[in-house]
Amino acid sequence: MLVFPAILLPLSNSLGMDMTAVLELAFWMYLLFGLTALPWGILADRVGARVMLAVFYGGTGLCGIWAAVSMDDPAQLRLALAGIGLFSGIYHPAGLGWIAKAVSRTSVGMAYNGMFGNLGLALGPLMAGMVYYFLGASAVYMVLGSMNFFGLVLLLGAQKETVACAITTGKEKVAPTWNSFIILLVAMMLGGIVYRGTTVSLPALFELNGTGLYSMLSEILPWQPTKNVMATTLVSLLYLIGMGGQYAGGWVGERFDLRWSYLVFHALTVPAAFVMFWLVDLPLVLLAVFHSFFLLGMQPVENTLVARLTPPSLHSSAYGMKFVVTFGVGALAVKLVNMVEAHYGIETIFPVLGLFSLLLVVSILFLIRSTRSMRS
Repeated sequence: MLVFPAILLPLSNSLGMDMTAVLELAFWMYLLFGLTALPWGILADRVGARVMLAVFYGGTGLCGIWAAVSMDDPAQLRLALAGIGLFSGIYHPAGLGWIAKAVSRTSVGMAYNGMFGNLGLALGPLMAGMVYYFLGASAVYMVLGSMNFFGLVLLLGAQKETVACAITTGKEKVAPTWNSFIILLVAMMLGGIVYRGTTVSLPALFELNGTGLYSMLSEILPWQPTKNVMATTLVSLLYLIGMGGQYAGGWVGERFDLRWSYLVFHALTVPAAFVMFWLVDLPLVLLAVFHSFFLLGMQPVENTLVARLTPPSLHSSAYGMKFVVTFGVGALAVKLVNMVEAHYGIETIFPVLGLFSLLLVVSILFLIRSTRSMRS
């Protein structure tokens, strides 16, 4: 899904459409990715994660190839991207529900999941930029669509789902608390807006506000990169560094109170979001690294909180609810980026996202007040 922002500006040029109109083509992809998470999660609780992940890989593979042959037809491309979002909505409720049920060290399991996920997120934009540079936009989705089918092969060697073993004992035992889970859903909704706003705007921001850095790299490198290749490479590096954030989140989540860990990680993103408005070139990249480290690093803590506040028999459904609000409502961030970019410029999006992060920190304080100490 993140290869689309990586080729946003080149696709805008090839289709003869402005950036806002091209970004609009992906709206249903992001919306369906989130809105379908709950029904997919309910299905995963009933038929099992392996079956649903097979549907995920097959569906996204076919829709990726559909997108590849529709690059010159905006209407068909919109439908193909929507299909990618529809089937991609399976992964998180099925996959995270499987981890929550089967892995006793929940925060560490979520951290490893996030680290490998970040590796994929890093390779996605980088691959998109390189394949586009040599072969064009159609080849980007043809390669990715074909890669999804390999996931079906991996599933053949995966063990069957086990019964829940991630239990709590002694004074740390926390019964499922739906009121507190609703507060957590509000926090995750705000986090989804910040995450999606960041992912769709960073490639274009680096490309537009990294002119000095691009000139410097052009003089150093033996070959002449395009601005798009530079921007997609920088975004890929951010996700690779985010792997360290995920590891840190798992380490912190296993050793400290999950609620306060969640608060600290999000609070550290707030000043970075406000300052990024003023920066260009290398300072912008460095602060984006700091922002992404903690924005991505909190995910193992957040996913463990979901597991602690819901019963094991409903874990996939609970993660489905999470991703409805995180990526379904978070899809509104695409509209937000469009509006802010059209009126104030793309760099203004980060102070706006900083305001959402402030609201997120306040909601976590309410969560802390409504619960007692929770550990992984």
